[in-house]
Amino acid sequence: MTFALRPTRRLYAHLSTSNFVQCRTIKKEHTLKRKECLLLALQHHFKQRLVSHPWTDQDRPCLASENGGWERVIPAFRSVCGEDGVSLGAAVREQHGRDESVHRCRPPDIVVWPRSVEEVSALAKICHHHHLPIIPFGTGTGLEGGVGALKGGVCFSLRNMDRVLDLHQEDFDVSVEPGVTRKGLNSYLRDTGLWFPVDPGADASLCGMAATSASGTNAVRYGTMRENVLNLEVVLADGSIIHTAGKGRRPRKTSAGYNLTNLFVGSEGTLGVITKTTLRLYGVPEAMVSAVCTFPSVQAAVDSTVQVLQTGVPIARIEFLDDVMIDACNSFNSLSYPVAPTLFLEFHGTEKSLEEQRRSHRLTVGQTLAGRGMQRPAGACGRHDTMPGTLPWHSDRAARPTPQMCASLSLVSLRSLWKPRRT
Repeated sequence: MTFALRPTRRLYAHLSTSNFVQCRTIKKEHTLKRKECLLLALQHHFKQRLVSHPWTDQDRPCLASENGGWERVIPAFRSVCGEDGVSLGAAVREQHGRDESVHRCRPPDIVVWPRSVEEVSALAKICHHHHLPIIPFGTGTGLEGGVGALKGGVCFSLRNMDRVLDLHQEDFDVSVEPGVTRKGLNSYLRDTGLWFPVDPGADASLCGMAATSASGTNAVRYGTMRENVLNLEVVLADGSIIHTAGKGRRPRKTSAGYNLTNLFVGSEGTLGVITKTTLRLYGVPEAMVSAVCTFPSVQAAVDSTVQVLQTGVPIARIEFLDDVMIDACNSFNSLSYPVAPTLFLEFHGTEKSLEEQRRSHRLTVGQTLAGRGMQRPAGACGRHDTMPGTLPWHSDRAARPTPQMCASLSLVSLRSLWKPRRT
């Protein structure tokens, strides 16, 4: 008796157990053969490079050679950027072929340094005409490996475009070029009472942070780059220049028209080269209080974090490290934190608002942050300025706490031991 590869349900009812198993085996073998044929077709189409191994510097195609060679492209680049704005050196190319990620270096074929959006547009038109890949490069602090030139091409190093273009203190926004970094902008805003709070850890390019939709420890209160980018100036692959929210506009709402800003935020440089970004600014808080709290388990730290956020405690930073990471930090920085799940917290606001929060949330915070101990920051209360030293925190309800009991955190205790930092 012969059965089809896809027997109907009624036919299954008349089959014996052995015939059913045999039919399912034949069907499985047929499916595997179809997958093998498809894989062989893909290998043949991509010359066995897509599946077997990625592109290497020896076997990747040189697109410029197919369209007249670099002898016509390089003079065109130099006519736009000048002699000093174009480099073919191996050391320079390797420097622009890697970032802080674990991926190996993939250098581009050439590196150019434009100085304005007009030059970026002109260079993009040349690359579009010769079918050359474009790789934007900011400060090289990314962790995604997006600067690797897998198929060669031209790297646009944007560090020479480092101007703060427009600052509107009354509207709490600023426009910057891609060479401006996070620390550079906050240094520029030092005397204005404003700051840009998104802190990914590294001194990254602000346009690069927009391209990767960076966040950081302040995201719990101030949001990520997606919530703090108001407008973008982008050079597309064909050299055309667009403004995602309109030229010179700084709207807070996106209800009118397409939300192109959030389309390019997080695009990783694949949709265009960001040459200017307009960012939302915030007032510098009057006082900051930080805390370090250890927990008996990861679940206890997570539960405490959820409860604190639900109670509305004004936390600006909250970061979690498990016992493995704490041990690594102790070894690397010669610290003496208890090797246990730990939360790092920071509170921003005025002294009066912190006083109000201490009174209104004293019992709530004492119940939710059920940590085993607190570590006291010395001097400035930032998360980078903590020093070893464990201080037990006693709950108002605990008469004689024992080492087996969880001591609770109270903001009143914070106030009595740490003086808020004035900024």
